[in-house]
Amino acid sequence: MEQKIFDIGGLRVGGQPGELPTVLIGSIFHVGHRIVSDHTHGVFDVRKAESLVKMQEEMSEKTGNPHMVDIVGETSEALKRYIGFISEITDAPFLINGPNASVRLDGAKYAGEIGLLDRAVYTSINYTVNEAEVRGIRDSGLKTAIVQAFNPKDVSLQGMRTILEGAGFKEGLLKVASKAGLEKILVLAPVLDIPSIATASEGIQMLKECFGLPTGAAPLGVVGMWRRAGDFGLNAKKTCRGVVAAMVQAAGADFIIYGSMEKARSIFPACAIADAIIAYGARRSGVKPLTKNHPLYRIL
Repeated sequence: MEQKIFDIGGLRVGGQPGELPTVLIGSIFHVGHRIVSDHTHGVFDVRKAESLVKMQEEMSEKTGNPHMVDIVGETSEALKRYIGFISEITDAPFLINGPNASVRLDGAKYAGEIGLLDRAVYTSINYTVNEAEVRGIRDSGLKTAIVQAFNPKDVSLQGMRTILEGAGFKEGLLKVASKAGLEKILVLAPVLDIPSIATASEGIQMLKECFGLPTGAAPLGVVGMWRRAGDFGLNAKKTCRGVVAAMVQAAGADFIIYGSMEKARSIFPACAIADAIIAYGARRSGVKPLTKNHPLYRIL
C-alpha cells in the first residue's frame, strides 16, 4: 500500500519507515499539570508554559524530530485561551484536545476564527462520534484529525481494522471522517496497558499496510502506571519510556504522543537515535530520508 505523507502547517508526517522522522507530540495543560491553577477558566503559569514549549522546540531542532503541541483543555473557555497562547509563542502544529465533543468543537471553531486551521488537528474522532460532532467538524472547516482505532467491542487487530473500515450496517470511522470534511487523517493505534503495547505495535504495521495513512500511538502513559518500577531504581521509568517509544518506532510509527512536555529532554534523543538506526537500515531496501534534517544526519 502506498504510504501517504501529509503536510500539516509545514510539518510532514507519514511515508515509509526511514523516509521521515517520527513526529513527537508533547502534552500541555492536561489534568494534573502543575502549571495550571484553574482548569475551568484556563489560568496557568505563562512563564513555565512558554519555557516548556521552547524546550520542546529546542529538542526538535537538535534532533531533527518534528514536534506538535497537544493542547488539552477541560472547558471551552480554557481550551480557547490555551490555543490563543500557544499560537502566539510557536509556529508548531497543535492538537485540539478536550474531554468531550462540545469542548473540542468550540476549540475547532475558535481555531478557524483566528486563522489557524492549517496548523490544527482535531483530537479525536472515536467510537463515540455522532452526527452532531460530524456536522460541527464540517462547519468548522478543519481538514486534519486523529482517528482512534480503539474498538471497545473487539480490542484485537481485526477489531482495529473493523472500526476504521466498518462492518455490516455500521459505518467505519474513516468514512465518518470523510463525511466531516476531513482530508488528512492520522490513525491512532490504541494502548490500554503495558502488555498491549505489543498489540499496538502490530496494529501500526497492519493499519499502515491496510490504509496507507500516517499511524502512531500514545504508548508512554501506561509506563507511569507500572507499579513495580520502584524495584529497579529511580531511572527505571525514564529508561523504559525510551524503550517503549523505540518499539513502536520499529513497528513503523509516524508519530508518538509522548505525554507531558516535561519529558521532552529524555524522549527526543531516544526517538532520534531510533529514527537514525531505522533510516540507515532502510537504505538497504532503497528507502532514503526525504529531508536533510533527519536524525540520521543531525545526531550521528
